[in-house]
Formats: sequence, C-alpha cells, structure tokens
Amino acid sequence: MKVNEVREKYLQFFSAQGHAVISSAPVIPENDATTLFTGSGMQPLIPFLLGEEHPKGAKLVNSQKCFRADDIEEVGDNRHTTFFEMLGNWSLGEYFKKEQLTWFFTFLVDELGLDPERIYVTVYAGGEGIDKDEESVAVWKELFAARGIDAKDIHIGSEEDGYKKGMQGGRIFYYDAKKNWWSRSGTPDKMPAGEPGGPDSEIFYDFGEEFADPAYADKKLHPNSDSGQFIEIGNSVFMEFIKQEEGSFKALPRRNVDFGGGLERLTAATLGDPDVFKTDIFESTRGAISTLSGKSYEGNEHSFRVILDHLRGATFMIGDGVLPSNTEAGYILRRLIRRAVRHADLLEIPSGKLGELARPYISVYKDHYVSLDEKEDLIVNTISNEEEKFRKTLVGGLKRFKKIEGDISGEQAFTLFTSYGFPLELTLELAEEQGKSVDVEAYKKAFEEHQSTSRAGADKKFKGGLADTSEMSVKYHTATHLLNRALKDVLGESVEQKGSNITPERLRFDFSFDRKMTDEEKEGVTKIVNDQIKKELPVTFEDLTLEEAKKKGAIGLFEEKYGDTVRIYAIGDYSLEFCGGPHVENIKDLGVFRIKKESASSAGVRRIKAVLE
Repeated sequence: MKVNEVREKYLQFFSAQGHAVISSAPVIPENDATTLFTGSGMQPLIPFLLGEEHPKGAKLVNSQKCFRADDIEEVGDNRHTTFFEMLGNWSLGEYFKKEQLTWFFTFLVDELGLDPERIYVTVYAGGEGIDKDEESVAVWKELFAARGIDAKDIHIGSEEDGYKKGMQGGRIFYYDAKKNWWSRSGTPDKMPAGEPGGPDSEIFYDFGEEFADPAYADKKLHPNSDSGQFIEIGNSVFMEFIKQEEGSFKALPRRNVDFGGGLERLTAATLGDPDVFKTDIFESTRGAISTLSGKSYEGNEHSFRVILDHLRGATFMIGDGVLPSNTEAGYILRRLIRRAVRHADLLEIPSGKLGELARPYISVYKDHYVSLDEKEDLIVNTISNEEEKFRKTLVGGLKRFKKIEGDISGEQAFTLFTSYGFPLELTLELAEEQGKSVDVEAYKKAFEEHQSTSRAGADKKFKGGLADTSEMSVKYHTATHLLNRALKDVLGESVEQKGSNITPERLRFDFSFDRKMTDEEKEGVTKIVNDQIKKELPVTFEDLTLEEAKKKGAIGLFEEKYGDTVRIYAIGDYSLEFCGGPHVENIKDLGVFRIKKESASSAGVRRIKAVLE
C-alpha cells in the first residue's frame, strides 16, 4: 500500500466507529510550546486528556505531524526517522481496553491485510502496587483465537531478561514498567503526586529472521528487542490511574485511551519490508538522489537515508514557520540541512542541489498538507541558502582544522562540530589524511554532556509549558492573546504569531516582523494590553465550524485538510483567537503587563519576553 492510502484507511475506519477527525497540529507547537517540537499525537491534546472538553467530542482520530530531535543520530538504519506521521485515536472517557484493542487489531488484519501470525503484543507486568494487565491479555487471547491462533502469554520482565529467555512460543509478553507503562514523567516511581498514567499495550510486527541485525546473532530475540526483526507499529495507552501524595495509585474517575501508531512503519508492514525508506513517500526523492549522484540506493543506504529523512524534516519545519538559526528549533533545522550536505558530498552530489530535492516531498504531501504547496518556494530557497552558507562555513572550519598542531583532542573535535558543523566522521577523515589521531572517547563524552544539557532544558520546558496548568501559567497563556492582538494594532495586521512558551515566571512570544521594535512601539503595545486588563473583560469560548470562525475573523492557523470544527476564545470584544485553552475567566486578575526584552529570534522573526506583576 501507499502511505496516503494507509492514512486515509485509518481515518475512515475510526470515523466509521464514531470518531471525529481532527486536524494535525503544527510540527512546531503553535501555542504555549511545552517542547521545541510536537513529538506525539497526544501532545496537542494534553489539556483534554487532563479534563478539558474537546469541541469535537470524546472520540477523536487524526494523523499528527511529529518530529523527534533525539533521533537525529539514529537515522541511517531502516526504521528511524526524525519526522514522521503518527496515526492516533483517543477516547476521553468513552471506551476502554476491549474496544480499543479490538478495533486496532481489526484494522491491521482486515483493512491493511497484515498476517495475524506475524503480530505479537506486549502488556504491563505489574508493580508499584498495580496489578499486571490481565484484562488486556484476556482481550488479546480472544482476538487471536478468533483468527485460529492459540496465544500463549509469557512473562519477560526487562529487555535484558528478554535476550536470555527468548520467545518461548509466546504471542503475548509481559514487560516491566520501563517498557509497558506510560506517564509524562516516565515509570510509576518517578511520577509526582497528581500525575496521571497507566499501562500500555504495544503491537509488534515480525518481518522475519532475515531482517535481524547480525549484531544480535548471539542473543535470543524477543518482540521488544531492537534487533530489526520485530518493529513496533502501534501502542495503546490506558490512562486509568493518578498518583497520590503517599505514593499509592488511585483510579481516575474518567479513564482515557491514547493510541499512537507510526504511519510509515504500518505502510512498511503492508509491503513486508521494514525499510521505511522504500515506501512510496520517499520514492521520487530517492530517485532524484540516485540521478544526481549516479549511485543506487542499494549499497549506499546510510547516506541516502540521512538525506531522505533530513530533507523531509526540513521541508515540514520550514513549512510550519521555522527558519535556520543558532538556537532552539532553528538550530535543529540548521543541523538537519548541514548533515544532509555532508552526506550529499559523500554521494558526490553536485553542490547547490539540496533545495530542489524538497520538491518531490511537497508534491506527494500537498493534498493532505496544503500549506506545503503554498510555501514551496520558501522551502526550496531556505534549504538552498543554508547549503550555500554551510559550504562557506566549512571553508572556515578547514582553516581552523589546519591550525591544530599534533593530534586532535576531544574538545577540539567537539568545537569543530559545534562551531563549524564538522561531523565527527569528517574530522576523522581529515585527521587520517594527515596521520593524526582523534580522541573519539573524549569527543563522545562531550557530545553526551551536550545532549544531557539539551534534554534537561527540554524537560524544563515541558514541565513549565501548557501541561503546567498552574494559576500563573494560565494567566500568562491568556496574556499572549492580548499581546498577539496588541502587536497587530501597533505593527500591522501582517504580524503573525510564530510560537510561544509559557512558564509560571514569564511568557515568551515569537512573531513575524522584519526589524527591531522602537521604544515607542513597545510602549504602545504595553499600554494597550494594560488598558484592556483595566476593562476587566470576560474570557469566553465557543465551538464553530472552520468557515464560521474565519468569517468572525478569529486569529489562527486554518491550513490543514481536516479540522472543520474549532474552538475560539474571545476576550471581551478585543481579542478573538483559535485556541485549546486553558484561560482565566476574567482578565482583571492578570496584574500589570510589562515587556522585559524584545530581540531577534531568527530571520524575519522577533521575540518578546514579558512578565505580569
């Protein structure tokens, strides 16, 4: 099957089960960013999973654009990508384990035509005062039995234990909390009081022993191993518990289902080949790379995959408003393009061609993600310009490299990477040519420390963003609506929100503007916001069709194909904006608004940091 076909089948199947189709959120969180990127289908739905009522009801389905920066270094094998689409369906208290597992299993076998004999599932083994998930096991046994399969359940425990025990003729496998429990904080012991979570049930597809990594030849394989033979294609999370102050767990009054499945991996399963880069979505770009390089995909898989993945990720990031920079999302975009340049050179692709490789992606995705078609020239030109800049940077990096006397320390290699974009493999090649050695272990240590720092920052952002529904965060979130409207009043209607981040201490707001604001403009914006607060305006919302919201003049992104019903929030008669909440009931409690800093975020984008006092 083709990727677009699998996506459409999934949306239609769950729509037939009473689910409302909702639109994909941007890959860059549009409002109150909790992380740099939207990394899962549930992330934009956190307020609703925590109790807010969704405007389209309690049964939802969509295909969400996702990006995971942590997977950049993993790209090169047959299944890891930074950008991907996650098929998702949710129950906000409507149904639970039996319906969810039955529907998805039916979709896999009857809609996609997958062989049930190749399907293996995992469940929670219990712990932390919570029983093992025998309810899911009972459902799975019944589903497999209906297909003529006697599903034996096996206790595995940890991933390490799995390599010792192997399959043991099992079909259903119990794993510990590291594998089959979900919460935003991780395993049950790490969850703070008030945090919701629950067991999950993952589904794996067996592609066959011939696809197993030879590095695992001396180990017994099991479904939740990373060998390449078994690949996860879906995960149903059953959010049914909440952590108590004393450390125990209590049942939630409303149990939710959160399902996510990789669209590309599901498509690969229909083809019987785990290499997601052989699915049709990559076909045109793969062919263009082959033509430009004069090389075939076979035998050059690693570099092909890096280019294929990174250019697709860059295409969607630019399409959602990101431009290359030295910070946050813009830095990740810059890193993607630069890594693609490096591997284009390895394949001997002529310089200046990377931007054109984005066009096949735009062509294949434009019917579902219409904004890509509208921004085609911007996407192509941005990639091309960044490639040109990087090639100039490489010249400077080469000069720096030549100045290094003797062997290259880990710190020097890491500086070449961070300051000049030299991947470690490039430094190793330059060093080998001159008979120098590189302290690879020290480089890896520095790189790991860099990653740990980045993750810590991301965790802080996650805990301090929209998922934090503290009183101050809600106030700051409401204040961004006033700021958004005031900026348009002062700077012009062409100003568009490009992102925001909320903590209990401040708000940060990015917007499109091509120059530094004057002091008079900042004072004007501040006065407007505070004047509105003094009016003690109420905050109300209503659910409208997409067309009705447009006619009312609501501010928001209405780009995607799906999402015909939206929620808009009004602050008196001053601000009208598409948003998911939460907000204060009346802005009189916001306090005094003050801009602390206005600066550049990236090319054509400015950033305001402000506080409420």
